[in-house]
Amino acid sequence: MDRGDHGYDSNHRTITASDDPRSLRRLEDERFLTGKGRYVDDEPATGQYFASVLRSPHAHARILSIDTEAALAVPGVMGVYTAADLLADGIGPLPCFMNLGADAPLIVPERYPLARERVRHVGDPVAFIVAETREAAREALDHVEVDYDILPAVVDPRQARDLQAPQIWDEAPGNLAFHFRRGDFTKTEAALASAAHVIDLELVNNRIAAAALEPRVAIGHWDAANGRYRLVLSGASVHAIRRDLADSVFRIPHDRIDVICPDVGGGFGMKNVAYPEYVLVLWAAKKLGRPVRWVAERVDEFTSGVHGRDNVTKAKLALDAQARILGLWVETTANLGAYLSSGGPGSSTMAPTPAMGGLYAVPAIAMEVHGVFTNTAPIDAYRGAGKPEANYIIERIIDVAAHRLGLDPAELRRRNFIREFPYRNATGALIDCGAFTDNLERALEAADKAGFAARKAQSAAKGKLRGLGLACFLETARGQPNEEGWIRFATDGLIELAVGTQSNGQGHETSFVQLIAGRLGLPLEAFRFVQGDTRVIPRGGGHGGARSLHLGGTALVLAADDLLHKAHPIAARLLQANPEDISYQSGAFICAPAPGSPERSIDLPAIARALAQSGEEPLHGYGQNICDAVTFPNGCHVAEVEVDPETGEVSLQSYIAVDDYGRLVNPLLTEGQVHGGLAQGIGQALMEESVYDPESGQLISATFTDYAMPRGADLPDLHIRFVEIPTAANPIGAKGSGQAGAIAAPQTIINAIVDALRAFGIDHIDMPATPQRVWRAIEQAKTRHGAA
Repeated sequence: MDRGDHGYDSNHRTITASDDPRSLRRLEDERFLTGKGRYVDDEPATGQYFASVLRSPHAHARILSIDTEAALAVPGVMGVYTAADLLADGIGPLPCFMNLGADAPLIVPERYPLARERVRHVGDPVAFIVAETREAAREALDHVEVDYDILPAVVDPRQARDLQAPQIWDEAPGNLAFHFRRGDFTKTEAALASAAHVIDLELVNNRIAAAALEPRVAIGHWDAANGRYRLVLSGASVHAIRRDLADSVFRIPHDRIDVICPDVGGGFGMKNVAYPEYVLVLWAAKKLGRPVRWVAERVDEFTSGVHGRDNVTKAKLALDAQARILGLWVETTANLGAYLSSGGPGSSTMAPTPAMGGLYAVPAIAMEVHGVFTNTAPIDAYRGAGKPEANYIIERIIDVAAHRLGLDPAELRRRNFIREFPYRNATGALIDCGAFTDNLERALEAADKAGFAARKAQSAAKGKLRGLGLACFLETARGQPNEEGWIRFATDGLIELAVGTQSNGQGHETSFVQLIAGRLGLPLEAFRFVQGDTRVIPRGGGHGGARSLHLGGTALVLAADDLLHKAHPIAARLLQANPEDISYQSGAFICAPAPGSPERSIDLPAIARALAQSGEEPLHGYGQNICDAVTFPNGCHVAEVEVDPETGEVSLQSYIAVDDYGRLVNPLLTEGQVHGGLAQGIGQALMEESVYDPESGQLISATFTDYAMPRGADLPDLHIRFVEIPTAANPIGAKGSGQAGAIAAPQTIINAIVDALRAFGIDHIDMPATPQRVWRAIEQAKTRHGAA
């Protein structure tokens, strides 16, 4: 049904978080701000050993020998272990179970917790040291002697595809892990052949380190009496990590491993996966009979924590004589690193596919991806995981197209927005609603586009170039895996909400409680949120893909409805009334009174207490969300930058966003999520990059001295406005907001920079747009124009 350019029958308006009564401050912040957070390294270390990991200093080398004798002699050292020790105990490799449906089968080389025979990237774990103190474990690192035979390395994914390049795995000729194709190639080729205009563009999505505030931490426990492992970690997706460890590494039933995750100081996707260190602390704890603790140092995170992005794309956009898009062709070479992390191949294949083409009616799309191995740290999900890459492609090429065709970038977008809903795009995704044109106009108005010429003149008077960048985004918030929720009354009288998603700082303790408190009509303080513990939550999909609220929240809503359904006849019995005579209102079941009689009521906690006193089954609710529906958060962003042509320095002057995340539970939390994502997206656009030396394979950006992160001074005020267009994909109407900022910001910033650099005839610059890169682009443009 055509419902116009919004797909929702409402006069929707923009709102800001500050003026909305739903904007409650986070309940968990009192705990954090008063030093009562529960982070892994806060656990008392009494009775625990400490571990350190010896890592390869080479990108590619054969291990000829490892001498641990001197390390074992260091006072306090309890053990120094190598791959041979794990092999003797039957420890298996870390898995990658992804099914891409690729044209060529996915090649998954065996990745053992400690390198066997060869190291394949700087930071590859070689030996594991356990000692009575942290200091002894660190000191012993210097006493392990490894004899390496250094081999040639390759770090650039384009060079890795050359058959003459160093081969990283024998089973992957040409270093090819997979060849993935999606879309209609025949239709897209026909569109390119018949087009009045074909715009081509090659672009790089730079490699990024997650750089979470809290590094990875893991403590392994072994309960000999019950034959059970317990892993306490700073991570997420505890059920998936348990599955990978149980199925592939230890080969034991899932219920013999407990994975527990308390408070987490940031993750952004990189903590969602199983790492070698998790295996090592569990194995060593069993071997030594005491818990083993490992805390990553920052260099460990840079060299061996998974990275994000890192691909090179060639794209072509076909348009007719009226600048209507006819087709999009995309060929990507994706760097996977030296090993396949559990979700790594999906970041360049399954994840970007539904977002390819963005908010535009693109009749034909052809997408081809070559996944290649290199001598670099593995790639996995980083905030957005594939959607930033897909949106960056379409938003950059449509901006280039506008200027090559002499059109206003806003006008070219207006001509090609999806307008009729529901809309099935060329990759098969069904987009149910949106207000794309309206949001564009709102963003331009909020950014005062009409006044840009005057601001540009003011910048010119200071010798600066000024650029205005416009970009849109379409997120595809994940619909899998399914999620379950439990509501139960604890012995202390609080109502526990348990769900398998995992907060890494998103505010789940507030948003989920706020959602169910509203559903049940009870105060916030009546609830306790439970997460990140496989001992009390039997199943769960974890966070990621902006899925938590619409999947986990829906599961809890269903559990709340189930709770009320079960409580209804019990309330009738306790009130000595017919079930049809009572109703639930504002937290209590109310019995319709007879004329002249007082109203009778009983609330949920009273029902729970009555059941406990009588020894009956406790009151509880269960909800399973088996809906696979994907939701489509979207928006339009506008940025302005100043560029100093003498130095190449870029200064971000303003940033405006008009975003649609469906129905909001807490606009203040949503705004915080968007701000965080924007900071990361701006960082990728302007400064962040994990860089390897092309010859040696050394990681040049292995510390914060060399890896730049945005600071407060790099960011202007970020002005976010929301448009609520609820989706019908879930009963909450929510679309998900956790990844949006990182998806939208890169193209918005680069579009603004290129707009400023068009004074020199420049129509593209790759990320990150560092002062050096911008200055070189300007100087090269001057040379070209001078030669011309």
